[in-house]
Amino acid sequence: MPAMMRRSQFSLFDPSLDNLSFRADSDDGGMAGNTTPTESSAFYDGRTGCNSNLLSGPVTYEWLSQADEARLNSSAEGFHTLHHKPVLSREAMNGDKPSSRFSVINEFNFWRQKPELAEAVAAIKALTAVIRRSEATTMMGLEIELKKAAETLKMWDSTSISLSAGCDLFMRYVTRTSALEYEDISAGKSRLIERGEKFGEISLKARQTIANLGQEFVYDGSVILTHGYSRVALALLKLAASQGKRFKVLCTEGRPDNTGLEMAKELMNAKIPVTLILDAAVANMMGQVDMVLLGAEGVVESGGVINYIGTFQTALVARSMSKPVYVAAESYKFARLFPLDQMDMSPTPRVVDLAVPEQEGRIKIHTSGRDYTPPQYLTLLFTDLGILTPSAVSDELIQLYL
Repeated sequence: MPAMMRRSQFSLFDPSLDNLSFRADSDDGGMAGNTTPTESSAFYDGRTGCNSNLLSGPVTYEWLSQADEARLNSSAEGFHTLHHKPVLSREAMNGDKPSSRFSVINEFNFWRQKPELAEAVAAIKALTAVIRRSEATTMMGLEIELKKAAETLKMWDSTSISLSAGCDLFMRYVTRTSALEYEDISAGKSRLIERGEKFGEISLKARQTIANLGQEFVYDGSVILTHGYSRVALALLKLAASQGKRFKVLCTEGRPDNTGLEMAKELMNAKIPVTLILDAAVANMMGQVDMVLLGAEGVVESGGVINYIGTFQTALVARSMSKPVYVAAESYKFARLFPLDQMDMSPTPRVVDLAVPEQEGRIKIHTSGRDYTPPQYLTLLFTDLGILTPSAVSDELIQLYL
């Protein structure tokens, strides 16, 4: 089987934009743009410089104000990052008109209200607004302002892999050429806004592209097991059903957040036959399953995925019973991470009710919110870059971040 089975005609990095080639075809092993093998990535250099400024440079009043607003808004709404509940901007909550003082956190929260938008896409929209509202007088100043806004978003929820990867790819996309440093500020700003909006449009279309590719693997009479809630997996199943394919879906309950119940309700509303099963019943039901379809919070360099807790054990059971495991994930979730095992996962604190009120003081509760599934337990990844084997992911990551 070749490393890449099929490449989509539509990809996150379209060489036709601005007549610039900023990603290379993975089949020829070329480098993107004008980068040579001996040069370090412009994206990496920019990221390193930005991190250095944040760690060693002065903390500005604007940054502190934005962080404080995010904290206050989060407290007011009882926000918890893992529940992905809509959070209104400060102006929207108070019913006021937008203030003249721009906040990237408020802008991000505004876009997160829209249920069809993933967290990474909301970040892309917010960063594009930063460019539009910027009062910088030089391109260098605008780029620094944009980098600080991206870092503010990433620090707002440091446990979100898709948010961090989306910000990094956006920065790589809109600042992919140093020629902008020599342009007139108004022309350069217009170019950056155009690129930001284009990136947002491409990201929004990614889900439909994946659905078009993945629905071909759904056939009449099949039984599909899902775990957790995934917008892209849901879009794939809805598209397959709309084309007249008859199949049944088994959804795990997704404790403790009941994400599987949410997935089951969406499928029921789409008139797709669905059965809700216990998380602990995966092995018991796997014999009836024809394929496993999963989403992902992040796709890492090894070709493995980081996703909702229980994904790893689901893939383990499927592999032991020779069932194919497919992962549907947008390319803006490709992250420059290389976990070796579960111990490398960042902590994801959450509120968990395990019904042990009398013994709470003496019983320790483990509250991992996600796990890492190694590539050997995955069959294929459905992405907007094409249908990939896990071994092809590292090549795509190199092309995305060069």
